[in-house]
Amino acid sequence: MYILGISAYYHDSAAALICDGAIVAAAQEERFTRIKHDADFSHQSVDFCLKQAGITASELDYVVYYEKPFLKFERLLETFLAFAPRGFSSFKMAIPLWLREKLFLKDLLCKKLKKFDAHIQWNSRLLFSEHHFSHAASAFFPSPFAEAAVLTMDGVGEWATTSLAVGRGNKLEILKEIHFPHSLGLLYSAFTYYAGFKVNSGEYKLMGLAPYGEPRFADLIREHLVDIKPDGTFRLDMSYFDYCTGLTMTNRKFDKLFGAAARKPESELTQREMDIAASIQEVTEEIILKLGRSIASETGMKNLCLAGGVALNCVANGKLLKEGSFENIWIQPASGDAGGAVGAALAVYYQQIAGERKVSSDGSDGMQGSYLGPSFEQSDIEQRLLKMGAVFEIVDDELLLGKCVDMLVDGKALGWFQGRMEFGPRALGGRSILGDPRSPQMQSTLNLKVKFRESFRPFAPSILREDLKEWFNLDCDSPYMLLVADVVKERRKIMSERELSLFGIDKLNIVRSDIPAVTHIDYSARVQTVHETTNPKYHALLKSFKEKTGCPVLVNTSFNVRGEPIVCTPEDAFRCFMGTEIEGLAIGNCFLRKELQVAALKLDYRDGFKRD
Repeated sequence: MYILGISAYYHDSAAALICDGAIVAAAQEERFTRIKHDADFSHQSVDFCLKQAGITASELDYVVYYEKPFLKFERLLETFLAFAPRGFSSFKMAIPLWLREKLFLKDLLCKKLKKFDAHIQWNSRLLFSEHHFSHAASAFFPSPFAEAAVLTMDGVGEWATTSLAVGRGNKLEILKEIHFPHSLGLLYSAFTYYAGFKVNSGEYKLMGLAPYGEPRFADLIREHLVDIKPDGTFRLDMSYFDYCTGLTMTNRKFDKLFGAAARKPESELTQREMDIAASIQEVTEEIILKLGRSIASETGMKNLCLAGGVALNCVANGKLLKEGSFENIWIQPASGDAGGAVGAALAVYYQQIAGERKVSSDGSDGMQGSYLGPSFEQSDIEQRLLKMGAVFEIVDDELLLGKCVDMLVDGKALGWFQGRMEFGPRALGGRSILGDPRSPQMQSTLNLKVKFRESFRPFAPSILREDLKEWFNLDCDSPYMLLVADVVKERRKIMSERELSLFGIDKLNIVRSDIPAVTHIDYSARVQTVHETTNPKYHALLKSFKEKTGCPVLVNTSFNVRGEPIVCTPEDAFRCFMGTEIEGLAIGNCFLRKELQVAALKLDYRDGFKRD
């Protein structure tokens, strides 16, 4: 049985295809259109999923949309009535789109699906899930657990912003919800906006900025903005926020409370923004930890699954794991709206069809390392590169690994394009830019010369799973780069008194460990464990690097520049290679050196994409 899940029309549109409960393919639309967070119908993603499975649209048993538009419209109307006449201008802007398209989404989706097969009566095959149920299903059903508590947290779905569910076998039941406008995701996004970053894409910047600051505003947030109960449930004082009625996240009362207006985007970051980031991060962690404790106590579950945009807060995830309320935590790698496509399809298969759910005996999950996107045959890669005018050599696997390791040890940035593209926001060794973590210069080189992004942004380490305990205070799988852990003390450098006295961004260039390029200023790192079973070629590269250097770690960042979606095709990879200071590129068994390329093909990539 084939079931197609779709998320579209808000942000991060995607499609996912399952066959008898197994995920066959999943991809975000942005990867094909090259429009970051593309919200349009996921046409190319659907097309890819069908081709990957080798089926036509007529073979789909069901198509499932990830939420219920009528419930969402109900929230829009009730919110307007609750706050009227405030917010009329934003309501007036939203209502024509709803009346033209979103309210009649079933008709619109059927119209879009007819482009794949005009003869099918799509009305009879089209189903709708609920937003947070889709999130919960995406977290529980692919997890390695027979039973688990499920916590979902995001901005807002139809009404829910936070939900608690319990999953057992092929059944999933939502027990409790927190409703709009009280939202942890929107609270965090409000501070993202206030710090001058873009909502729905800049939240991870706020998280990365937090260690540079002191949480001196945390008590102010607790006293005025959010009432946190002992069990982690919360209520916001909406008089400080404008997202219900206006076109901004915060208002003048919010500005007055914190003593200044929101930072202008792209303006200089000050210690104040760093302290703002540290403060909201502390409050967010407090809420999540209290929720975790109360859920563990209430459900008696030993396992916890997480999804929703807030589940991408890997710092909070790491602290939740460390606290020990649960023995095991599993986080959906595509936790945001894109992952709703996977959850919607799985929800129908298990809940409505009552499909049999099998949990792996070896502890592996159903996301297959999140390598669910397109891949390219070697002959196809060669033809595509030749058409682009690329100069490359074709080498076997052993020679490719040797050339890549030599380049990394030489302090160069390497583009790594292998196998299937990742699903979700993280590059996991399929579409990555790699570097030597031992280099004190690598972090700033990658940020400023390759990614063209803010200098404070940290990078993640990929590490051989078998060597994890020798380098990080973590003793569980972290294949999706969604857990933060500290570098072990044996690998840290002793800081001088002068270094310890530094504040803010001045802390950035201090060498703190044997792997400074991936050690954040608080000795933490967003760890990815690499497993031979899910990514043998990347595992082999790390193993070769370890054999030459003694270090089983590489810097791993996504293969793109700021504002660009992660590369999808060999052409995307070559353009990014030629538009940045990446010095080497491995695509399949093709190896490219920058100095050998035709100079006329060099691109100016610095302003090639709208900044996120």
